[in-house]
Amino acid sequence: MSKTSVKSTALEQRVSLSEHGAAAWSMQIVTRYGLLLLCVLLTILFSLLSPSFASMLTLQAILASKAKIALLALAATIPMIVGKIDLNVGFGIVLWHILAITLQVEYGFSWQMAVLTVLAISAVYGLLNGILVALADIDSFVATLGSGTVLYAVALWHSGGRQIVGDLPDAFIALHHTEIFGIPIGAFYVLAVAIILWLITEHTPLGRCMYAVGGNPAAARLNGIAVNKFTIGAFIASSVLTGFSGVLIAAEQGVGQASVGMDYLLPALVGAFLGSTTIRPGRVNVWGTVVGIAILAIGIAGIQQFGGDFWVEPLFNGATLLLSITLAGYAQRRRMLNQKAVVRSQSTPASTPDNNQNTITPGSTL
Repeated sequence: MSKTSVKSTALEQRVSLSEHGAAAWSMQIVTRYGLLLLCVLLTILFSLLSPSFASMLTLQAILASKAKIALLALAATIPMIVGKIDLNVGFGIVLWHILAITLQVEYGFSWQMAVLTVLAISAVYGLLNGILVALADIDSFVATLGSGTVLYAVALWHSGGRQIVGDLPDAFIALHHTEIFGIPIGAFYVLAVAIILWLITEHTPLGRCMYAVGGNPAAARLNGIAVNKFTIGAFIASSVLTGFSGVLIAAEQGVGQASVGMDYLLPALVGAFLGSTTIRPGRVNVWGTVVGIAILAIGIAGIQQFGGDFWVEPLFNGATLLLSITLAGYAQRRRMLNQKAVVRSQSTPASTPDNNQNTITPGSTL
């Protein structure tokens, strides 16, 4: 386990302007930060075409509407780091937002107890999913699809197929509707979660072990890493973050209904997959996910401002998902080739002449 302190970028091919030239260096910059540059270009383009786009009102609308999707995308990123996929970022919030309301309206819980209860139940649910994947050895897609469908059925049973309405405390509503310096508080939630996940995944042995598990579980296990523990832990963390997102949806809408939730699944997965093509191409990473969601948010907001129909958003999300998976596969293949090149260069010792070595020629004596 002591070897896990090695930098997570140890096997990444480093390209410098002085050693490899401007073309190779520029290609790496475009590959890593191309989506971020695209975000800036889209913002400039939409602002030139529609001056109302470059307004505080538009920024507030984007941040308020996409903050929950960004949190769910970060939740999906966590199990992806260990090589798994969790569909409950969509299924889970159906029950979690209903439960956050019914506990207060029908069971008399304080809003603090309701939130803590939802987070605790979501943690247990994540534990069960982790056990199905890690210990029962069920494919994560199949396991979370099955458990998510069961959870959706529980949400229908719990709500009776009807809307759950009632008077909710102002403090609970403020969890979503508060603004700080004119910025919706949801944006600060996303920033805080992203920074915490970035610090953990990129700068701690815990995060490096997670990437090791996702890269090669067999090799990670041989190196003493508890693969099952990290897999289960990833599902628990993802489920808790999904539970928190469900609480925010409940605070935003003030109504619990089973029809809310599945619309969040596709954009959350798109953001996570798209994120693996930028910042650290070929590897799921936190800031890449944030950039991926920003691309979706800016693109959809710009298209809608120019009169895009109601079907534009799902079309945009679906097409972007196909593109992101294609790009992610290409980036991962390039990353693997770069890693192999680095390993070969490190394993081949430099051949330097030894001036002290005697040369033996025919007829010479030792």
